Amino acid sequence: MKYYLVGYMYSGKSTFGPCLAAAKGLAFVDLDKAFEAKYHYEVARFFEVFGEDAFRKLETQMLHATADLDNIVISTGGGTPCYGDNMDFILEHGTAIYLQMSVDALVERALRSRHVRPKLHGLPEPEMRAAIGTQLAQRAPIYLRAPIVLDGTAPSVEAIP
Repeated sequence: MKYYLVGYMYSGKSTFGPCLAAAKGLAFVDLDKAFEAKYHYEVARFFEVFGEDAFRKLETQMLHATADLDNIVISTGGGTPCYGDNMDFILEHGTAIYLQMSVDALVERALRSRHVRPKLHGLPEPEMRAAIGTQLAQRAPIYLRAPIVLDGTAPSVEAIP
């Protein structure tokens, strides 16, 4: 069994993933953390130095390296399924679970977080809300291709077959 967690940044993939993995007796990997360990750059810093295109190419390589893994929960980055054919890859190689959240809930989490993401860095709340709303509207149709959609504010392990 292989689960891919998808959803917008701050939706709780890195928090819910270990819980799901423990409940199902599976391993867990966070693609962002794996990226940082492999390339010795925080994702935000990598964005600043090399740009988003370079990041997305390496992130896609890391995603594709999960093809042969089994008995695992993989937390993807918020943009991972939205780049190239990554959502097709995810759906072909495992079960996608979308942690769905409202713009309001995402903004609340972003404002409380110690880790500001590259796309939101330095934005005042109204601009952050607009940026999240716009990007979520673009990404939601891709996320919604996941066969399992959970409320990201209170995802339930019991809801996963």
